[in-house]
Amino acid sequence: MIRRSYTSVLLFILLGILFSGCAKKIVRAPLVGPPVKDPIARLLESFSTADRLQAKTSIRIDTVQKGKEISYRLSGTVLFEKPQKLRILGYYPFPLAMDLFDALYREGELYLLIPHQKKAFTGALLEFNDLLEKTDIRISTESTDGAEVPNRIRIDLVEAETRIELRLREISMNAALPDGAFSWWVPDGVENIPLAWLLRRLNTKEE
Repeated sequence: MIRRSYTSVLLFILLGILFSGCAKKIVRAPLVGPPVKDPIARLLESFSTADRLQAKTSIRIDTVQKGKEISYRLSGTVLFEKPQKLRILGYYPFPLAMDLFDALYREGELYLLIPHQKKAFTGALLEFNDLLEKTDIRISTESTDGAEVPNRIRIDLVEAETRIELRLREISMNAALPDGAFSWWVPDGVENIPLAWLLRRLNTKEE
């Protein structure tokens, strides 16, 4: 059984963002449905009715830390392009705007930038297949108000007692995306760490 840890969440979207923010008491019901063995593929599929997509999003993370249920809320941007490009950027909008993470998935490669920790992780997501096979991840998507793509996405990491919820708004489909929407570079002063290092750390936490 995989040990409860934030790194389970950070695996595919949100490395590092749980180290800051205001905690609130929460009440959360679990998602029902079978585990998803390839969460990235499931997310890409949910947007597949569009060739390109750009949206603003609110992000809520409910988790358990030291036996206490807590919640984190932030804002973000979602970018998507067929067939296999997905980018999620997260930030705190107030009291002072702060970039928290930049998560880019591009044709099998994962790029993760955590500016306030001055760390970037890069590598093939294929390296995590064995770990994902042992992780109970459940995903639910909903389309409301006539939306052509899901505007509510919920991701449960059951053993980690963690849920990530994205609520998309101002969705733009098939319009031109910003220049460099899926480009990647590591800023000066940021340590570039192979994704394999994170895999070794996760495997250590399992034992």
